[in-house]
Parts: sequence; structure tokens; C-alpha cells
Amino acid sequence: MNIEITEYKGQTLAEVTGTSIPNPQEALEILINCAYQGAEKIIIHADQLMPDFFDLKTGIAGEILQKVSTYQLRLAIVGDFSQYTSKSLQDFIFESNKMGRVSFVASVEEAVARLCA
Repeated sequence: MNIEITEYKGQTLAEVTGTSIPNPQEALEILINCAYQGAEKIIIHADQLMPDFFDLKTGIAGEILQKVSTYQLRLAIVGDFSQYTSKSLQDFIFESNKMGRVSFVASVEEAVARLCA
């Protein structure tokens, strides 16, 4: 796992690269690691997440996003979400983006802009 810590407009961001996140426990460990390094705003790429994350029936997305909320972090997930045709997932992405704690975005630049707004 690689965690790149950067500063942007006086805010500390972490971008997680180079690893897959196979389960919610590993996701929690990554989130805590980022927070320990001073980053409360985290960027993860969608292709790092287990495929079941995007199947809401598994509950994995809810479990991970609950941890983000519990630890008062902000998370941006970067990827192409148009490939997912599930109405419930699209609604979930829309509502998450509206609330702002977790954002689903198309690029790292958009992630940084949202997290630091």
C-alpha cells in the first residue's frame, strides 16, 4: 500500500495507490493509517475496491462508508461509475455526492476540489 500525503490550500490529503482493498477491515486499516498521518481527506480509486463494494446488497459499501462517518473523515472515490447500471447504486452515488462526506468523482483533480471545498 502506498499513501501519498499532500497539502492543498492548507489541508492535508491522502491518496491511496498501489493496492487493492479486499475487504472492509482492510479499508478501515487504510482509513486509520491515513488519519494517523494527519489526513482526514482521503482519495481512493474505484478499481482498488472489491467488486462487491458496488453491489449494495452485500452491505460492504455501507459498512465502509459508516467507518468514514464514524471517524469523521471525508472520502473521494475516483473512477468511471457510468458502467454501473443499477438504479439503487446510481441513487446511492447521487445521494453520497449531495451529502459531501463521500464523493464519487471522475478524476483526482475533481476529488481534490471536492474534498477541499
